[in-house]
Amino acid sequence: MVTGDRQLDVAFVGRANVDITVRVPSRAVPGRTVFASSPAAIAAGGKSLNQAIAAACAGARVGLVGNAGADSWGHLVVEALQAAQVDTSLFSLVPSASTGAAIIEIGPDGENCIVLALSPETELTPEQVSARLGHLRAGVVVTQFDLQPDTVDAVLRYQQADVRIGNLVPHPGVGRAGLAGLDLYVVNEQEAAAILGCHHGDPMDAARDLRKFGVRAAVVTAGSRGAAYSSPDETALVPAKQVSAVDTSGAGDVFLGVLATQLAQRAPLSHAMVRAVEAGSVAVQYPGPRPPAAILSETTLGGERRHVSP
Repeated sequence: MVTGDRQLDVAFVGRANVDITVRVPSRAVPGRTVFASSPAAIAAGGKSLNQAIAAACAGARVGLVGNAGADSWGHLVVEALQAAQVDTSLFSLVPSASTGAAIIEIGPDGENCIVLALSPETELTPEQVSARLGHLRAGVVVTQFDLQPDTVDAVLRYQQADVRIGNLVPHPGVGRAGLAGLDLYVVNEQEAAAILGCHHGDPMDAARDLRKFGVRAAVVTAGSRGAAYSSPDETALVPAKQVSAVDTSGAGDVFLGVLATQLAQRAPLSHAMVRAVEAGSVAVQYPGPRPPAAILSETTLGGERRHVSP
């Protein structure tokens, strides 16, 4: 548990799990078996973990508020966080609990299908969030909005952050009204369509409409097209470089981790978006949910790293 006050640039609140990834020559169909083209890869993953590691590679002092089971997979998660210099004093291993797992299927085009098996015993409670954030000062807090409503409320009650960022489709119990407590809301095109009730051909239109729910600024990622943002000052699309995608899983998390870091460093949203899109374009060129740390660090920092104090 956290002791004393800790100062971080970005705190991420959400899930960590293991990723079990297979590459397949084609999608499975009912009644037929598809053989993976390579052995399954098992690695630490989860949206908040991926975002936290990306932010750490981008130079931020980062912590992850989350849980995993006290099993071999949970220890793998902690090791991955520590290797990336993410502060793990906010992260707990729950005794006798299993760590969640994501089964990721990567097709020949680099696109992914993901099935997430949650571990109910490791889901964050509002009491855990309040206790851990209560001993923390962070310029930016990023939370997954699909957490339980009381847990999301506990994050939104945290007043120390200058910027509060939400991600993913809100839990039904949170609803769209919960977006009004955010400074920035980040989703992909499919998530935006689920929230708005229709698909927008132009991600800029989707970002504009998301702001109608009270969020100060909204970002809609659009894959190979880049990402759009809408704020009180402007609405624009930041195009992505055209690259050959190897694996798109986790690219959105790299994008958000770098975006949060840039905002913690007081960069304007327009500048932060450019750096985040660049990082996302790098991410899709490597297998797995995260590009090699050295590559991401080189992209975002020019090879320089800032270390998190133990």
